Amino acid sequence: MKESRVFLPSCMAASTLAISSFLMTPSSMASESADVRFSVPPWPGVTVKTAVVSTLLDNLGYQTSQQEVSVAITYEALRLGDVDVFLAGWLPNQQSIYDKHVERGTLLDIGSNVEGGRIGLAVPRYVAEAGVTSTEDLDADAARFDSRIYSIEVGSGASDILHRELDNDTYGLGDWSLSETSTPGMLSAVEHAIEEQEWVVFHAWTPHWMNVEYDMVYLDDPQGMWGANGGHTEIRTLLNPAFAESHPNARQLLEQLAFTADDQSAMIRGYSHEGRDPEDVAQAWIRQHPERIQEFVDGVTTREGEPAWPVLQHALDFSDA
Repeated sequence: MKESRVFLPSCMAASTLAISSFLMTPSSMASESADVRFSVPPWPGVTVKTAVVSTLLDNLGYQTSQQEVSVAITYEALRLGDVDVFLAGWLPNQQSIYDKHVERGTLLDIGSNVEGGRIGLAVPRYVAEAGVTSTEDLDADAARFDSRIYSIEVGSGASDILHRELDNDTYGLGDWSLSETSTPGMLSAVEHAIEEQEWVVFHAWTPHWMNVEYDMVYLDDPQGMWGANGGHTEIRTLLNPAFAESHPNARQLLEQLAFTADDQSAMIRGYSHEGRDPEDVAQAWIRQHPERIQEFVDGVTTREGEPAWPVLQHALDFSDA
């Protein structure tokens, strides 16, 4: 049988091509669903950083929400699809729970969002100047420290590491105790000790305003309690895999986040130490860094497919940017 072919007049062919082109434009494609759910443990750094990202996404047509839950619950919520984004995957202090979920494929790591992070044990400078400069120096002065290490909340990655190392008698600290409380509670005890010139050792990290407010020294860690890299950390962006697949545009913005430790320490200082509203701190940082925001949204669109940067310039009044 002879093959049948249908030829369209040139004007109809042109119209058909135009219609096809229109149907393929980003603005006419089905947009991503609006909801973006963040997990936000009660830490000032991730609270303000999440507020920065939420402000951008909200102005691009998304509807963000935050759930204040612990790290352990966050990883389960990512696995179950109850949250979409976690901006505080601290490694190595969350390494064991992180590895378990990566191996199971229940989260997607899309990269670091803060450069220059560090975790470890720290002491006031007057203690370091008295000779305590390494974690291996602690036990020789156990009485002056009351054989106590101050840390943050039960179930945090840092406290899990400290419990494990004390159980293993690392640095001879097996008979020491761990005082676990909230971050404000721990820092209140540290501040009181410094005011009284008492000896205190505590879990410390940067970014955080403590590094600005306190004259403190991180202890060397020759046995690798905090990892093989001397306590230098990575702060990762973790996604629920289904969200990552269904939200390629939002994912691109999240992949392009790049804060410094100093950026985040300034945010933490404004919120946690000065007592300002986290949204106000986020808005101030955004207004002061238009060039960074433009980098975050390079190649990103609104939910309806419009280029993101012109929309944000108008919405956030970056008239001169």
